[in-house]
This record gives sequence, C-alpha cells and structure tokens, in this order.
Amino acid sequence: MNAVAKANEDATEIELDNPASPVERTGAQPVAETSAPAKKRRGGRFLLMIAVPLALVAGGGYFWLTGGRYEETENANLRQAKVTISSEAAGRIVEVNVGDNQPVRANDVLFVVDPEPYRIALAQADAALAAARMQVEQLRAGYSQAVAQEQVAAGELDYAKAQFQRSTDLAKKGISATSSLDEARRDLEKAEQERAAALQGIESAKAGLLGNPDIETDKHPTVLAALAARDKAAYNLAQTTVRAPADGIVAQAASFKIGQVVAAGTPLFSLVETGDTWVEANFKETQLTHLRPGQPAEVTLDTYPDNVLHGTVESVGAGTGAEFSLLPAQNATGNWVKVTQRVPVRVKLDERAAKEPLHSGLSATVTVDTGFVRTVGGLFGSAAAAQ
Repeated sequence: MNAVAKANEDATEIELDNPASPVERTGAQPVAETSAPAKKRRGGRFLLMIAVPLALVAGGGYFWLTGGRYEETENANLRQAKVTISSEAAGRIVEVNVGDNQPVRANDVLFVVDPEPYRIALAQADAALAAARMQVEQLRAGYSQAVAQEQVAAGELDYAKAQFQRSTDLAKKGISATSSLDEARRDLEKAEQERAAALQGIESAKAGLLGNPDIETDKHPTVLAALAARDKAAYNLAQTTVRAPADGIVAQAASFKIGQVVAAGTPLFSLVETGDTWVEANFKETQLTHLRPGQPAEVTLDTYPDNVLHGTVESVGAGTGAEFSLLPAQNATGNWVKVTQRVPVRVKLDERAAKEPLHSGLSATVTVDTGFVRTVGGLFGSAAAAQ
C-alpha cells in the first residue's frame, strides 16, 4: 500500500511541474476562437426587444380601432306575450276544449259557459223591444186622435160662434129672449175651452214623439233603450263561448275542468302568444353610448347554440332596472358605492326567425352592430385624456 501511494504522489508532482493543456496531452490541434456568434446573439436580442413591443402596440391598436362597434351581453331572455284568459260571463263550465301546454289557433273555442240563462235573458230583451215599438205606435195613434179631436172642437167652435151671433141679432130686435142669448154665450165659451184642450192634447202627443210625428220607430228613445238592452243580452250570450285571441300555447290550465263555476273577470289560465316574440337584453349603461333603435342584432339562444337568430333593436328602456323595482335603491348615504347599472333593450326578432319551437324565458346572448368606427385621432385623444 505504501508503494502505491508513493507512485501516485510522484505522478501528481510530474503534472504540476508540466501543466500542459488536455489538447496538448492528447495531441489534438487547437481551434481558434471567434466573436461572430456572440455578435449574432446580441443582434437577435436587439431585434426581439424592438419587435415584441411593436407587435403589442400594433395588436392593441388594431383591437382598439376595430373594437367598440359590437356590443354584446349574455344577460338576455326570450320573451313572449302572455294573455290571461277569463270569462266575461259568469256561470258553470259545460265544455272544455283545451289542456295544459296545448297549442291553439286564433278563434279556436277554448271553453263554453252554460248559455241557457243568457238565452232566456235575450228572449226577454226581444220581448221588451217589441213592447217599446208598440208603445211608439200607440203614441203616433194618440197624436192622430188628438188632431182629429182638435178638428171636431174647431167645428164646434165655429158653430157656437154662429149661434151666438144669431142670438145676439135676435136679442137686439127683441125677438129672442135674454135666456137664449145667455145659453148661446155659454155654448161659445165651452166650445172655445174644448178647442184649447184639443190643441193641448196635440202638443202632448207630439211631445211623446219628440216633437216629430213622423219620427222613425227605431229612432225613438224608448226603442233605442230596448235595442241597447237587447244588444247587451246578445253580447252576454256570445261571451259564453270563449275563443283564443291569438295563436299560442295554453299554460296553467291543468285544474280547469267541466263543472267549474266561474265568476266574471276571474283569471282561469294563461295563453302564451307564439306569434309575438322578442328578446329583452339588459346592457350595461357603458354599452349604450352608440346603441340606437333600428340597429341590427344577432341572438343566440342557449337552447339552440348553433342557430343564430336575426333581429332589430326596437327600443331602449326608459330607465334602469333598479328604477322600476319594487324597492328602488336609495343612494343618498355616505357609504354609497357606484355600481354599473343595466338598461333593458328590446330586440324584435325577424318574422320566422326560428324554425325550432321557442319558449318564453329562454336565456340568450345578444350582439348589436352599432356601426361605430374608431379613428386613430380618437386613439391619441383617449391617451391624452388618460394622462
């Protein structure tokens, strides 16, 4: 072991005395080093340091210039008009032709209220109308009778005047007694009173005919009132048959059955009108800067993500959603925090926009093309305003 250690120490001393490079020891030729790769690496770094910021600026400028035209929101829902169906006629239901979630067409019979009481009321109204017309004819006959009586009274008055004049002449000549003259005078006064009464009868009969003896029977107030009552009875009878006001789907009618007694005006079930469809999109207030009615819009329903519907902005809400809430927010406090408000925007879908069945309340995504285009000048103006 001592001999081996001593040999190693001798070899180490020889290497320290002759520190030749590994190349020299191996006999390989040395290679000359150059600075070209270092220069190339420094040039690449310089170009990269310039290109990356320029690319970021160019990309940001492009997105800024092309942005702002389309406003999009996922806070949107499909809406369809809902009509509450009720009966204007009270009574017992005798016929039901609809069920829950059943599609119906406009003017389809939904249900029928027992019409018998209303038919009886219509018959009574017809009888009252006939009686009113008969009454007008009686008034017209009474007027004719009053005219005839006046003519008779006028003839009697003329005769009484002649008799009185004759008695007066005879009394002057002393031929007739004074009693005969008094009787003639009494007959004349009586004839005058009867003539006055006959004239008054004519005026009374004429007043019953509204001052016009030739008035049409159906234009008389009594007949008009009877006609109105008859029309009302006929209307009430017609209201016993309730029809669909528009095309749609019946909803909430599961418990509506035959034999149920309904009161006038009581809500019975609903009809969702499939022909009146729109989308209510709640845009942020910061998105309304360039949004106007009449601008085109695209709607994508979550139910049919591959089907893009087209529509038009119909109107912008008069206020934010918070303004029309049951309890509007009161911000007159010192700890008020500004919250971005949303304004409902109504988007009218094009006719026959969707082939698939639509359901009220479906979630949707709305994109509106405002047509707004940014300019480079606006970019620098925004940067200056930011400083």
